[in-house]
Amino acid sequence: MPLLGAHMSIAGGLHLAFNRIRKVKGEALQIFLSNQRQWKTPPLTPKMIEDFLLHWAKNHRMVVAAHDSYLINLAAPDQTTAEKSVTAFADELVRAASLKIPFLITHPGSHRGQGAEAGLKSFVHKLDSAISLSETSSVSVLVETTAGQGTNLGSKFEEISFILRESQYRDLLGVCFDTSHAFAAGYDLRTPEAYAKTFSLFDQIIGLQRLKFFHLNDSKRPLGSRVDRHEHIGKGEIGLEGFRLLLNDPRFRDHPMVLETPKGKDLKEDKINLKVLRSLIKR
Repeated sequence: MPLLGAHMSIAGGLHLAFNRIRKVKGEALQIFLSNQRQWKTPPLTPKMIEDFLLHWAKNHRMVVAAHDSYLINLAAPDQTTAEKSVTAFADELVRAASLKIPFLITHPGSHRGQGAEAGLKSFVHKLDSAISLSETSSVSVLVETTAGQGTNLGSKFEEISFILRESQYRDLLGVCFDTSHAFAAGYDLRTPEAYAKTFSLFDQIIGLQRLKFFHLNDSKRPLGSRVDRHEHIGKGEIGLEGFRLLLNDPRFRDHPMVLETPKGKDLKEDKINLKVLRSLIKR
């Protein structure tokens, strides 16, 4: 059965994310590793690492992934932004390794007008530079599928494949499949036929063995809109059937799948969305 969970806030301390995921009875967790609005953040202290690992152990070592800062753009043509992004991403890798987190999820960035081909080459070069700078090898970088809004890269399976194929660290790379992003990019999930076609294409172009993590989000906007707007499960354009098909796909029965849908501090929305998702699983 898939491991269902959610992205949780780290307000008050990284370790408190475990208290929050426990409130919604989650089995998988995604967090940021620092303040995503700042380029430079203080290093993790031994106490912060100890508290995180202790709380993780108390929560049965559930699957945990980190998401990098939205400030980072490894495909940026601007040298200043690119250099800051490499340094920041290397720091994210070091933080993840220190906390023993196995996955760091990242968007392929935005080419900002230089074109997709140049942007992808820049992303691969900067990604490799960041991994080399971090001197880590215990963290898998998961490249996330995107909606393709604006000049964002990663909306086509072929673009993800290029990154995984061209990186000198290809053995450390995998994919995070975001349902809302893929749908907005034109990959349909709503019927058995459309679902089968989407994942057949994924397997042909990327390889299902590369798919390690899912973001479960419905989409506010229609198929192929290229607009990134998350909606609660079953309330958007994908609808319940698409999630039913995914949750009961035997190829993904052990995969972590987390929500990134809007919510308040009481986490009521996460509880409702997870209840809906669990109701779709055939026992």
